[in-house]
Amino acid sequence: MLQETFYALADEYHLPAKSLWDKLTARYNEPGRYYHTLHHLENMLAELQPVSALLENEHAVLFALYYHDVIYDAQKKDNEARSAALAAKNLHTLPPALVARCEQHILATRQHTWQADMDTNYFTDADLCILGQPWEVYATYAANVRKEYHMYPDLLYKPGRKKVLQHFLQMERIFKTAYFHEKYETTAKANLQRELAG
Repeated sequence: MLQETFYALADEYHLPAKSLWDKLTARYNEPGRYYHTLHHLENMLAELQPVSALLENEHAVLFALYYHDVIYDAQKKDNEARSAALAAKNLHTLPPALVARCEQHILATRQHTWQADMDTNYFTDADLCILGQPWEVYATYAANVRKEYHMYPDLLYKPGRKKVLQHFLQMERIFKTAYFHEKYETTAKANLQRELAG
């Protein structure tokens, strides 16, 4: 479904679907990726389907979905900005407003805070749905993120991970939209607290 959706989206804007898809898959299949993979995109796409009718510009959200983790280097802090820039470069023939919105959605995944654009909130909520999964699924996600940061010893990784967990737990709402808040908020907070407790 992931590939078919991308091809349909690209075809609608007369983009070279196969060429762009091949570049995307090469990125998401890079060695060292364990969570930020095509599987993550598949899960996001599935989570967004029930709310697709609520999106003002579904195409901008979908393009953001495909590009939001296209550049992922655990040792860098500008992955979102670089991913947004690559999206803009590859989608430069699209309407400027659509590209700008796509970039906006991608950049919002840096902090996952509430945005005035509800499409952005649906997008970032979908990105965080892993937090609200059953503990076994969540634990696998946490372990895969740890593997992506394999170059850091626990002495450095654990304090950084703790900051991330606390960032979400200190939010008034992890999930900004009513749909995802009702579906995942309680379980997400329980999972985060359980991981934090170690």
